[in-house]
Amino acid sequence: MNTLFILLEATPAGEPNALMQFLPLLLILVVFYFFFIRPQQKKAKDQKKFREELKKGQKIVTIGGIHGKILEVKESTVMIEVGNGVKMTIEKSAVAMDTVGIGDKK
Repeated sequence: MNTLFILLEATPAGEPNALMQFLPLLLILVVFYFFFIRPQQKKAKDQKKFREELKKGQKIVTIGGIHGKILEVKESTVMIEVGNGVKMTIEKSAVAMDTVGIGDKK
């Protein structure tokens, strides 16, 4: 606490306060964290949780934009049906989202 008072004490005329020099930089870092870094971390965490909870029969969209229905879930891959019996095996990391809210009705 005493250190803070020492930093805030009046400095000789002509020399700017050390704390006041770094305050704008600190504010910028805080803004970047709360508006850019933290939301990205939350989104990545939600995406990981979604991929871990994939189950048979769920409709999904891949990162390439392919819509499909899950037929089988393995440790690191998912087999999907994209239409008329066409089956594809894709990595779980290629699954972007489910299709609820994209125009599909349950």
